[in-house]
Amino acid sequence: MNSLNDIWSEVLKVLAGQLTPTAITTWFSDCEPVEISGSCLVLKTGSKFKRDIITSRFGDTIRSVLSDIFSGDFDFQVLTEEELDEYLGAKQENSGILPEMAGYTFDHFIVGNSNKFAHAAAVAVAEHPGETYNPLFIYGNSGLGKTHLLLSIGQYIHEHSPSKKIEYIKGDEFTNLMVKAIKEGTAEEFRTRYRNVDLFLVDDIQFIAGKQRTQEEFFHTFNNIYEAGHQIVITSDRPPMEMSLLDDRLRTRFEGGLMADIQPPDLETRMAIIRNKASQLGLILSDEAVEYIAANVTTNIRQLEGVIKRLTAYKEILNSVIDIDSVKRAIADVTLGGDYIPQPDRIIRETARYFGLKEEDLRGQNRTKNMALARQIAMYLIRTLTSLSLNGIGEEFEDRNHATVLSSIRKIEDLIKTDAQMAATIRDITSNINSN
Repeated sequence: MNSLNDIWSEVLKVLAGQLTPTAITTWFSDCEPVEISGSCLVLKTGSKFKRDIITSRFGDTIRSVLSDIFSGDFDFQVLTEEELDEYLGAKQENSGILPEMAGYTFDHFIVGNSNKFAHAAAVAVAEHPGETYNPLFIYGNSGLGKTHLLLSIGQYIHEHSPSKKIEYIKGDEFTNLMVKAIKEGTAEEFRTRYRNVDLFLVDDIQFIAGKQRTQEEFFHTFNNIYEAGHQIVITSDRPPMEMSLLDDRLRTRFEGGLMADIQPPDLETRMAIIRNKASQLGLILSDEAVEYIAANVTTNIRQLEGVIKRLTAYKEILNSVIDIDSVKRAIADVTLGGDYIPQPDRIIRETARYFGLKEEDLRGQNRTKNMALARQIAMYLIRTLTSLSLNGIGEEFEDRNHATVLSSIRKIEDLIKTDAQMAATIRDITSNINSN
């Protein structure tokens, strides 16, 4: 079932309770939903006369129903066929936004006690970039909406100042692109791209900690943008003071702006998020279903979204009725259930990413000092974070024998006791692994 049609059906259901069947047929028989743009439902109708009547006579009712469905202020727009063509044409011309920003707006961000400060700061930065709160540093656990706010700032600034140059990058991507530029002799082009921007959006900055060459490059990039009076927005899973391997000069600059944390949402906020996400996908949930999801998925908005998407699939693909049993099944499919036990693949992937290495090399026979240490750390983490046997761990690394694995684990255990930097490295990688 089409999600837009589901939403429009709810609107028509309410209108049908207020109007005669003849009135419904007269004004709404050829009225169709087109899309949801921001916090606005776009409709198409057959004539300007119908458009005007729908807007003037039934506008308040339609807005009220939409606001109930989306748990917040919501508007609608009615267009004729000709107006719709112009609307879609203009939208195509103005669609030159970064692909990462698509769908991320402040209108779609549910504000609660846990995130209202970060939200207010993000809006202030979007409205007055480079003038206040520079840099803006948003931090909190994975899946709480940091990236949503980051990209909403970009979306807002693009819409209000299309000529401004915006760059978005993740911390580990900055490292990878920098290394590639150095190898290919295009370092100057790399610097030009990221230093000459009006808005620099950096996601997951924690991944550059401990990478000295990357931190050096980022320091100069940061300074160029900041000194030009342009805006920098950064997200991280922890505050700068908890990044033990972060250069002091970067830490000082990050802390020199505005620090805004996001905490897990409370019950009321989770319920609002569930209703909003469900409505965006055209899924109308009962109060009982909403309350059950909110009570059982408590710390991660991304998991809430995953439950809603799974329920939508049950409805549209399997034609299932959404009842409490469906909700329980969706939660079991999406959440990790109890204590999180990461898969070895994830541990190896995050360890490789931390050291800027390829996953296949970490699993292989390369014996360079840096590679060998990263491999030993991965083995240690698999041993401590999972129930895999020594032989099982060896199989993850091209069938190394259990004696080699045990020796690697004991080496890291000894280093943790005597080397503060090693202990910090283990904490950082573990945090990245658990930020699912």
